[in-house]
Amino acid sequence: MPQPPTPPVRLKDIARELNVSVMTVSKVVRECADVGAETRRKVLAKIKEMNYQPNWVARSLAARRTFIIGLVVPDLIHSFFGEIAKGVAATIRPLGYDVVICDSEENGGVETSEVERLLARQVDGLLIASAQPPSSTDLFERIEARGVPYVLIDRRFPLAQAPYVGADDEEMGRMATRHLIERGCRRIAHIAGPPLTPGAGRLKGYREALAEARMQVPDSYLEHAHDDASGYEAARRLLALDPRPDGIFGYNDPAASGAMKAVLEAGVRIPEEIKVMGVGNVHYSDLLRVPLSTIDQGAASIGRQAAGILIGTITAKRKRPARTILIKPTLIARESTR
Repeated sequence: MPQPPTPPVRLKDIARELNVSVMTVSKVVRECADVGAETRRKVLAKIKEMNYQPNWVARSLAARRTFIIGLVVPDLIHSFFGEIAKGVAATIRPLGYDVVICDSEENGGVETSEVERLLARQVDGLLIASAQPPSSTDLFERIEARGVPYVLIDRRFPLAQAPYVGADDEEMGRMATRHLIERGCRRIAHIAGPPLTPGAGRLKGYREALAEARMQVPDSYLEHAHDDASGYEAARRLLALDPRPDGIFGYNDPAASGAMKAVLEAGVRIPEEIKVMGVGNVHYSDLLRVPLSTIDQGAASIGRQAAGILIGTITAKRKRPARTILIKPTLIARESTR
């Protein structure tokens, strides 16, 4: 006859084996700091020996939390959002939380559906890099009506009553444009992004840096893109201008790398004839045929700080005022502007 299943190991079983209290074992499992190093070592060794598996359902019922947060991003292929996810996981994992990651595909309707699914699963909180139209607040009002805390990342929505963590987009636009000016460029084109806050902020910074240097460029030097393919087409149009630009600032690295492909295919040398600048410091930026100069947004730091704010809001006994945290960007000069 088959053997009956072995009953699961409980905290009290581990406590009895070590002659310590159940509370002590519980504190070690929850990674509380007020347990001595030697006791912690013995408990962890016994947990491994007895193959203890936490009962997450019981824990959730006792704490009235699921210990799950949702992370909604517009593009999982873009390494910028992958770095944010790593920062989030590194922050919440030691606290006993798990993260469910959803890709909205840069589509507001898909994002709304994903958020509704996460809310139906009773997540404790949400981190959202939103693809909603800039003036829309419907989704955020729905989340607030459910009483679920959320933090906006990368993309700002001033009308939403939520904390925000991201990079200073206007400053990045200024930094990128100033860098091209300092490298001798006088006809600087910009491949701007979609009408969301990152693209709008970087466009504003670009214009401010040009005005600061008392430089004027024709309206034809402004193109729009959202990825490497559209960046490629935008650069082809810029190359047809007379005079053509001697510098191109892509609002993100994919747009800038697409622009570089078009420039090199046209037989134009980078950086001797046209210098190219991006934003994001994605993983392949230094592996391109001409390594791309860029602005590092501190993606992992955005993830860590946003997760920290969200966990603090979840565990707080009273509502906290919404905070805005802007991560300081860093310029990384490579061969595309040297």
